[in-house]
Amino acid sequence: MKKQPQIIYYTDELNDEFSTAQITPKVIGDDYKYLGTWARPAIRAILYYVIAKPLGTLFIKLKYRHKIVNKDVLKEVKGKGYFLYGNHTNAAADPFIPQLIDINKNLYVIVHPNNVSMPVLGHLTPALGALPLPDTYNAAKNFNKAIKHHIEKGRTVLIYPEAHIWPYYTGIRPFGSASFGYPVNLDAPVYCFTNTYQEPKKHKSTHPRIVTYVDGPFYPDKSLPKAQQKEELRNQVYEAMVERSKNSNVELIKYIKKTEQNTSQ
Repeated sequence: MKKQPQIIYYTDELNDEFSTAQITPKVIGDDYKYLGTWARPAIRAILYYVIAKPLGTLFIKLKYRHKIVNKDVLKEVKGKGYFLYGNHTNAAADPFIPQLIDINKNLYVIVHPNNVSMPVLGHLTPALGALPLPDTYNAAKNFNKAIKHHIEKGRTVLIYPEAHIWPYYTGIRPFGSASFGYPVNLDAPVYCFTNTYQEPKKHKSTHPRIVTYVDGPFYPDKSLPKAQQKEELRNQVYEAMVERSKNSNVELIKYIKKTEQNTSQ
């Protein structure tokens, strides 16, 4: 499936967004119900187990011949709350791969408000586990209470620390330590996964194979101040993901930083 990669120029690894979706995010204010009503678990079960998981699994198996490596490291947190971090490189596959990784089968995802602002899907994504970032002080309190609730109930909270999607990107973009405050404050274990794009073996395909590597656990060092705990956790996850990303051997899109020279050509 060798072919010349598409070229995309970027200016800011931390903030550039290459998703094609154009969505006006709604304000996540004081009245947003992060835990929902008593009916949400039933709706979630139907949407996830009857529709999303079967169709999503079939999709990524057929299109990307998806494979997970090293999932056994999650055995020690079965039935316990933990945080899962991953790279964000595929709008079609990213909603399904973490569900297949999660050993608790009860995943909640911290997302941009865009994800709950779509006309139809925006009403379904909260039931599927979307936790949109808050816009007000009281909403932030409710947001943090919801995360604490899910971890204490033995559920999994997923975070994409790169924040913005870069389709088929084969490296790991630098990210900050702010999102690692959640496991530090809740003294919860951290795992990470790295999606890589690889040449299909013994299989003719126009799509690369996605191979996902799981690493961890990483724990906060309680002997350090909280700021250092967050930074240390961030570094451990980042280094593990960078090392795994070296397994990619297919580049569909090449990302090049803009300079005066290459943009004037």
